[in-house]
Amino acid sequence: MGKLPLGLLQQFVLIARQGNLSRAAREANLTVSALSHQMKQLEERLDRRLFERGPRGVTLTVDGNCLLEAVGEHVDGIEHALGAYRTRHHDALTLSASPGIMSSWLVPRLPKLVAAYPELELSLQSGSTLVNFAREPVDVALRYGRGQWPELLCERLFGEWIAPVAAPALVARMAGVDPHDLSRWPLLGEPGESTRWSDWFGRTGGAPPKRYVAQFDSLDALRHAALEGLGVALGRMVTSKSLIDAGRLQVLGNSYLAVKEAYWLVYPPRSQEHRGLQRFRDWLLAEAAEYRGQMSSFRPDDLAVD
Repeated sequence: MGKLPLGLLQQFVLIARQGNLSRAAREANLTVSALSHQMKQLEERLDRRLFERGPRGVTLTVDGNCLLEAVGEHVDGIEHALGAYRTRHHDALTLSASPGIMSSWLVPRLPKLVAAYPELELSLQSGSTLVNFAREPVDVALRYGRGQWPELLCERLFGEWIAPVAAPALVARMAGVDPHDLSRWPLLGEPGESTRWSDWFGRTGGAPPKRYVAQFDSLDALRHAALEGLGVALGRMVTSKSLIDAGRLQVLGNSYLAVKEAYWLVYPPRSQEHRGLQRFRDWLLAEAAEYRGQMSSFRPDDLAVD
């Protein structure tokens, strides 16, 4: 059989943990067919069937589970050891962020960064899953949460507020219905978002609906549904304000709920000496401070969380 390429084992562990070829392919920056071909090679070289392929993803066979238990921890150790050597030359910087903050907040500001540091080479990765700095060649990330990511350096950028938003077409269809009485409006939800709606109704009065018009598993899909006039979404102002300013969404009422989560600059200790990160960090913190100043007057009737 000969020695197995480390890359095959790394991709095997990635697929085994993701349980989905498409997600694993995105994380590995490969096509699904290329990744599937690599696993076929591995199975042929081991003369073992490692995966059962189904309509909802892949599951490990008994042999696959045995291989994962045998090599998974060692692959993690190799990835962790190589992490310190993955920083490319000092002017190259790889950044990961969710699609919302990437397109709505960061990208419109990047021309100023490029003008200030024309030598900086940016590689932007947009995705909804959290990057694993120990396993992926990423230098820095923008994350939404409470700043609780062990073994990472976290710097708070700015907070977030939510408010019910709807497309002008929906507002026109609902003419005459009180925008403050959301119980009479079609509402959009997603897994986990029902808690936000509960917070909203708990502070403004009333009760959340027994059902939503539709629920979504991603904020991007939820935002598109609101833009198409399907229903009312609880919009995050950081990513929705540009759509509101452009007249594509309207805030219903005049209350904004401040949430506990915020946006953070996150990076591993190995990135601290990266010259490109130092420049990006200085620029980003200045942009965040300016944005906080702009948003200080954008919160009429602010309803702060406990």
